[in-house]
This record gives sequence, C-alpha cells and structure tokens, in this order.
Amino acid sequence: MTDTPHTSPASAPAEDPRTAELRERLEGVRRRIREATAAAGRTDEPELVVVTKTHPAEDVLRLAGLGVADVGENRDQEARPKAAAVAEALGASGPRWHFVGQLQTNKAKHVVRYAAAVHSVDRAELVDALSRAVTVRRERTPETALPDLDCLVQVDVDDRPDELRPEGIGPRGGAAPTDVETLADRIVQAPGLRLRGLMCVAPRGVDPEQAFGRLAELSARLRRAHPGAGALSMGMSADLEAAVRAGATHVRIGSDILGARGAAVG
Repeated sequence: MTDTPHTSPASAPAEDPRTAELRERLEGVRRRIREATAAAGRTDEPELVVVTKTHPAEDVLRLAGLGVADVGENRDQEARPKAAAVAEALGASGPRWHFVGQLQTNKAKHVVRYAAAVHSVDRAELVDALSRAVTVRRERTPETALPDLDCLVQVDVDDRPDELRPEGIGPRGGAAPTDVETLADRIVQAPGLRLRGLMCVAPRGVDPEQAFGRLAELSARLRRAHPGAGALSMGMSADLEAAVRAGATHVRIGSDILGARGAAVG
C-alpha cells in the first residue's frame, strides 16, 4: 500500500490590501473597547458605530464583510448616494445607518429613507420635520413596514460662555441641558419617532470625563421620566476610554478604523 500524498485544502483568496488594513484597525478598536469595558468594571460592551464620512461605499462594503453592523454619517449629501450603493449591493443584509451630524430640517425627508437612527436631534423644528418625513413615507409606501426612527437628543455639554470657547472649530450643535426634557417629551409624542437617549460631542479644550459625566447625569434624570431612553452615544477615537468609563452605550469611531479623512482607497 502506497502512501497517499498529503494535499492541503485550497487557500482562501487573499484579502485586498485595503480590507486587510481595515481588519487590523477594526480589531485594534474592538480590543480597546473590550479592555475599556473590563477596566470600568462593566460587562456590557458599548455598540460600535463606524463613522465612514469622506470614505467610499466600497469601504462600507468591506466593513460589512468584516462584521460591522452599524455605520455613521454626518452629511446627507454624502450619505445618501453611499447608502443607496450599499443597499444595492447588500439589500436588507447591509449595516444600519446612523446619522450623527447636524441636520437641516429640509434634509429630514432624505435622511429617513436610509437612516435607522438620528443621534443629532437638537431642536423642536427638527423633531417635527423628522416626524412628518416618516409619516409621509408611510403614507406613500403603505406596503412597506417602516419602523419608528430612533432619535437621540444631542446635548451641548460645554458649560463655558461663548467667548471662552475655542475658535475655528465651527458649531458643535446640541440642545441646552435645560431643554432636554422638553425635546424628549416632544419626540415621545411625535408619530413615527422613538426616543432612545442622548448624544454629545466632547468639547475641545474640556476634559472629556467632565463632559461625558454631565451627559450621564442628564441621562439618569431623563430615564426617570422615560425608562426606555437609556442610550448614551458618546466617545470618538481620541476619547473612547473616557466615554466607556462614563457609561457610553454607543461609541462613534472613524479615523482610528478608516484612517485620515479622504485617504481611503476606492
């Protein structure tokens, strides 16, 4: 009896360089989240929203292939065609889209076509515009079971007077802390919307621990009136660990996964 030569199974096709890069960066961020969660004494890891602004739809497809379930965008003009391209390629199996930037009311009708969540609700007019947009879409496509749009109130957690805030960074947006409860009540009463919680961007020049702590305090108060509104969207590449310590349920990470803005390869 002759020995049968050993045959190795066929090797999987090699990843393209961009996918390999994204895999490595993504694993690094996921490791940071795991380690920050453990260091904070938590057992519940926050959800990762990968912010893909200025990077192409091809990168979103790569991320989806790497198991990313949630992606974020902050400009409708960019998000709209990108979301359409991803939907054409992946259909219902594509990632959930989170709108995380400041939103003009006249863009609401576009955003509700692709976004499952809007993290940046900061004024009553935007609540009304989003509600109208969802209602109109349901009326025009009654055969489609359109779920309620998840809404987070964006809060301005910078307590410095305007003259002491850094120049040159542009408006960060966000409702005043004193307006949070009123806005939350308006979202709850608006058809087609679901109140999920709060969001903030750590102000430049302020200790992020302090900013995230303020949001966590506001969240505790909000949950007394709205127990289901426990989402805390806070923390980006530079301050992820501080956000996890403060109780973030969602972290929004862009550059540490995708690289510098506009540097992605198509």
